[in-house]
Amino acid sequence: MAAGNVNPFNVSDSEEEAEQRQDDADTERSPSDEAQGHSLGPFSPPAYSEPAVLLSSNRTSPSVDGIPASAAAVAGIGGGGAETRVSLDAIAAQLLRDQYILTALELHTELLEAGRELPRLRDYFSNPGNFERQSGTPPACKEQGVGPGGPLNRAGSISTLDSLDFARYSDDGNRESDEKVAECEIPSQERKNYKSSPEIQEPIRTLEKRALNFLVNEYLLKNEYKLTSITFSDENDDQDFELWDDVGLNIPKPPDLLQLYRNCGNSLPLHRDTVDVAVNVDPNDLPGDCFTQEPVQQTEAVQQQEVVQELEYQISLLNSEKQSLAEQIKKLQSDVQALQRNVSSEPTSAVKLIQSKEDTPCGKPPLDNGQYLDIRGVTEMDSSSDANTTKTSTTTTATTDCTESTTTATQPYSKLKSQQGKTSVQFDQPNRKLSPVFHQALLSFCRMSADSRLGSEVSRIADSEQSVMLMLGRCLPHIVPNVLLAKREELIPLILCTACLHPEPKERDQLLHILFNLIKRPDDEQRQMILTGCVAFARHVGPTRVEAELLPQCWEQINHKYPERRLLVAEACGALAPYLPKEIRSSLVLSMLQQMLAEDKADMVREAVVKSLGIIMGYIDDPDKYFQGFELMLLSLGDPSERVVSATHQVFIPAFAAWCTELGNLQSQLIPSLLTRIEKLLKQGEYGLDEHKLHMYLSALQSLIPSLFAVLLQNAPFTSRAKLQGDVPPIEVTRFPRPVSPLQDVATIVGSREQLAVLLQLYDHQLQHEGTTGWDSLLWVVNQFLPQLIDIVGRISVTSSTCVHEFSRFFWRLCRTFGKIFTNTKVKPQFQEILRLSEENVDASAGNGVLTKATVPIYATGVLTCYNQEEDRKLLVGFLEDVMTTLSLSHAPLDSLKASFVELGANPAYHELLLTVLWYGVVHTSALVRCTAARMFELLVKGVNETLVAQRVVPALITLSSDPEISVRISTIPAFGTIMETVTQKELLERVKMQLASFLEDPQYQDQHSLHMEIIKTFGRVGPNAEPRFRDEFVLPHLHKLTLCNNQQTVESKRIDIATQLFEAYSALSCCFISEELMINHFLPGLRCLRTDMEQLSPEHEVILSSMIKECEIKVENKGIGEAQGSISIAASLVGEDAKTKFLSKMGQLTTSGAMLANVFQRKK
Repeated sequence: MAAGNVNPFNVSDSEEEAEQRQDDADTERSPSDEAQGHSLGPFSPPAYSEPAVLLSSNRTSPSVDGIPASAAAVAGIGGGGAETRVSLDAIAAQLLRDQYILTALELHTELLEAGRELPRLRDYFSNPGNFERQSGTPPACKEQGVGPGGPLNRAGSISTLDSLDFARYSDDGNRESDEKVAECEIPSQERKNYKSSPEIQEPIRTLEKRALNFLVNEYLLKNEYKLTSITFSDENDDQDFELWDDVGLNIPKPPDLLQLYRNCGNSLPLHRDTVDVAVNVDPNDLPGDCFTQEPVQQTEAVQQQEVVQELEYQISLLNSEKQSLAEQIKKLQSDVQALQRNVSSEPTSAVKLIQSKEDTPCGKPPLDNGQYLDIRGVTEMDSSSDANTTKTSTTTTATTDCTESTTTATQPYSKLKSQQGKTSVQFDQPNRKLSPVFHQALLSFCRMSADSRLGSEVSRIADSEQSVMLMLGRCLPHIVPNVLLAKREELIPLILCTACLHPEPKERDQLLHILFNLIKRPDDEQRQMILTGCVAFARHVGPTRVEAELLPQCWEQINHKYPERRLLVAEACGALAPYLPKEIRSSLVLSMLQQMLAEDKADMVREAVVKSLGIIMGYIDDPDKYFQGFELMLLSLGDPSERVVSATHQVFIPAFAAWCTELGNLQSQLIPSLLTRIEKLLKQGEYGLDEHKLHMYLSALQSLIPSLFAVLLQNAPFTSRAKLQGDVPPIEVTRFPRPVSPLQDVATIVGSREQLAVLLQLYDHQLQHEGTTGWDSLLWVVNQFLPQLIDIVGRISVTSSTCVHEFSRFFWRLCRTFGKIFTNTKVKPQFQEILRLSEENVDASAGNGVLTKATVPIYATGVLTCYNQEEDRKLLVGFLEDVMTTLSLSHAPLDSLKASFVELGANPAYHELLLTVLWYGVVHTSALVRCTAARMFELLVKGVNETLVAQRVVPALITLSSDPEISVRISTIPAFGTIMETVTQKELLERVKMQLASFLEDPQYQDQHSLHMEIIKTFGRVGPNAEPRFRDEFVLPHLHKLTLCNNQQTVESKRIDIATQLFEAYSALSCCFISEELMINHFLPGLRCLRTDMEQLSPEHEVILSSMIKECEIKVENKGIGEAQGSISIAASLVGEDAKTKFLSKMGQLTTSGAMLANVFQRKK
């Protein structure tokens, strides 16, 4: 039978095959078959069948015992009430028994698609063992169908996305397993003989693979499989997953995988030529075990339900087509009315011509559905005075029109359009007698094409604004991919205009999608242009369309792999904030930005997010969002990127503070919350303060100072009297600290610089003459804010230079912002009340008095330096002199005074002032104060220029070095050492060298243990950084002498003290370059003398010294060998460096046992 020779997987595309199959079927059908065929019920149409072919099938199956399987199934379905239906399970069993493996696989696949899986087939195809035993060729394969032209092979699929069967790539696990079995585990001979389906047999084409890769990557991104998407992109690095055009298919991007999966059962296949074949068989010919007792009514109900679903789908299609046609009719009617108005002014003959044309059968509706004015050879009358010529012309024109109308499909020039003007277009008619057919044949030599998409667009011209929008909506998606990336911003006005005015929502969405994906990685200028367009679009269409059309585009690209695209989203959220509904602004957009701030890895994206959040804070009006805004502020301040933190201070905090001011909780919630966090941090920091968090909170408070001062001015008793009348004194340039951004400028917060000038004038007058009664906001600052801050200052560590500097800057900005009167009358008295300069405030035993805390340097550097008038400088000098005197006489730690000198010494403007304070100490009557002054010089020398050192510092130190008190003289040694380390003037260095030599060589100092200790300590500190000549000629020889003297020391405690200091000094100097002569004459002898001391006093140190001596000796030997050879050995230098590295890395292991240390410094063999 012919039906038995047809490949079950092959749906032919050729008409010859279909006709051959039809002839064979007609030949084989008997009269009884035909009679029974008329009684058959309708087939259950496949889910993908076309609506017009609901009751037909284009698939056949191989024979089962000489009877087509499909015919057997039909016979079972369509038989009379006395007949029973053949069980699908029986058919599957028969196929498997007869080894029709691929036919059974096709049946299994179709049943899976219909949701009617057979356990028998599922178990068979899921068992790999069924295929490992197979060999040879199935019976049906030997009878491969052969048509008149040879084997009926399936035509190759066209390489477009339309040829892809996306349903094969669904998430159905069973189908995927079965397909893998069919493709990978069926013997190769079977796959070779059978022309199976293209999904199994044909290898995937390049374009098909790229299209599927694009859709799979899109699916992974949309469903949060980010890591999988990244891996997938890396494995396909030859493809750009951001641009559909990169795939290479000249078709629009298809729906995503989810939509393809959902619509796979409803999508229509490509149109193919098909024939209806009636297949029937006598049920008596089937085996007895092929029948079941399943009721026919149940089967018919399932079939009817499927038919009803298909018909409902067709009804929906027809309804949509009906609506489209109704709109076209309205358009046509309006066009007809317009034409009638234009024609009414023409000559009567022209009117008759048009009427006669309407009566002819040539009149047809326009092919472009009325959207365009089609000039199909309709010509106007020539205004000739010759009536006969006019008549001939008219007749010829009418005939030509009729001819052209009937040949529109074959004559492309008949589709030429012309824009309709205010008056009808007239063409001169030739006074010729050529036949219309000759005219047509003649004009056919004009080569024009309207068959392609572009030709169709070119051949018609829009006649209204709406038609222009429709044309642009169709053409822009094809234009954009062909424009250079560097010039695509030129398309932004065109895209935006079309997106604003286009009537179709889907087209508008596509155009906005193109806008946001216009440039792969837009730079700053391109992003600004796109944002400008988005704002213009938002102003034009209103908040509803902005929410519905623009925001989804932002949401789609929130996790884009390119940071420039995510940056565009972040900036767009801020730019569109004024044009969004307030509910969306405070919910969806805020959540989007919060997610990006927490998850995005690019600093520039988070920076843009913070700025956009600041803009949102300027428009939000939901009080419940305050706490979310506060958390966002802390999150932004804690960002690891400095640029994000800077944007927080410049934009977000001022905007958030402005909102808090309107809510009335700037003083009641925001500032107290930050102060509470600082206090909690100090309580937790007893064993180590988190300085980063302290800086974060304190910097936030500092950024709130301008807003706090604006609140004071706006809520003052005089605010109602602040009116711009007469001449207002200008504000001094230095009145306020320089703001970090315009949003922190008090004038910007208040409204204008003139308004601020009026308020400042009234503010100073109120403080100076009228007091603060009834001024609640100012009283809160004076009575709650300042005392709490001063208490916090007293609890921070004075040795933490970072904390001292942060609080000093904070108080400086606070006092400068609130003004000099406020500082003198409100701030200074509170500090002075605490810092009473008496011995009662200094606890000499514990060192925890007020004067030993950070309050001293913060008051000196943060409050007393705010204003630089003469009286202010005198007050600062007096305060520092009093603190130095009090601490010295109380034998208290000098940390607070040192912190003050370090902070002030960083500013050269205060060097003269500090030298004045120290000179006060130099000439003080108390030796304790003079000792303190000498030690303070060490801190000041590093930042002072050499001129001041020569004129002010060295004379003072030489004066102190001749002090009657030996303790004062010893106190000058560290300062002299620092001068040797930092100064380059030879004369100055010689003076210091002579002074230090007098300490070492004068007999009166030979027994001064503390002096020797101080000198050795100073040598170890400044030796590596001092001038090499000073180190070689002065430091090393004197250290050698000190080691020799220490060998003779009889007091063990003094000997161990000197030896320990010498060990530290030699350790530091061992890293320096030392010449061979110095190494032999001073460095090695000094080390050997020191080892002699350490052998008796500290064996741990002795082990390290032995290793140091050994390394130095090897270095000297290698240098000698190198000199003998005339060059320095590279290996010797490497050995020396290796020794230094080992020594420095093991210095921290002095507390370990001697045995272990002996092994540490052994050289590698």
